[in-house]
Amino acid sequence: MKTIILITALLLVTVFGINQSTYAATAKDSQAYTVLTDVSTINKIEVHGNVELYVSDGATDQIKVYNQYYKESALVQNQNGTLCISSYKTEKLVVWVTASDLRSLAVYDNAQVKSFGTLSLIDINVDLYNTASVQLNVDAFQANITLNDNAKAKLSGYISLGEIKYNRTSVLNTVNLVTENMKKTDVDAKDGSADFVSL
Repeated sequence: MKTIILITALLLVTVFGINQSTYAATAKDSQAYTVLTDVSTINKIEVHGNVELYVSDGATDQIKVYNQYYKESALVQNQNGTLCISSYKTEKLVVWVTASDLRSLAVYDNAQVKSFGTLSLIDINVDLYNTASVQLNVDAFQANITLNDNAKAKLSGYISLGEIKYNRTSVLNTVNLVTENMKKTDVDAKDGSADFVSL
């Protein structure tokens, strides 16, 4: 009789434990992400719409799309070295890209791009349009950054040489950026003059 009671109690504890672990796994799945496996070399990233992109350095290129990517009307396409990301839903599409040789970044609409850690780059071109914004911490030999429309850029880290072009409606924050030879150009200036500054 003791054996039957002991076996029954053991079975109930086992079933209850399995049931609880199933609930825990379901709760974790709400924070799921999709890893895109068919990834070629990423040299350029174009971001359109309501997207929050995190960019980091890495030995291999990788794309992680958070949210429920396949249920949303979002596009993440990697072709010929260019990664295009777009989403026009009200909820931001969150994407994390690890790139080993990123050279160009074009950000449109109200997309946001943030570096995850310091981006070590040889040469990078960053073009911002509409109300797009970037927060980049870089260690770069050369960087060319252009702010159009009402774009915002917060730059930190180190750039050896390069050029920043901006207009009067854009917002540029370079307080934590160290440079050796940086040319800043206000494209709205009528005489086309540029300021040579060490930020």
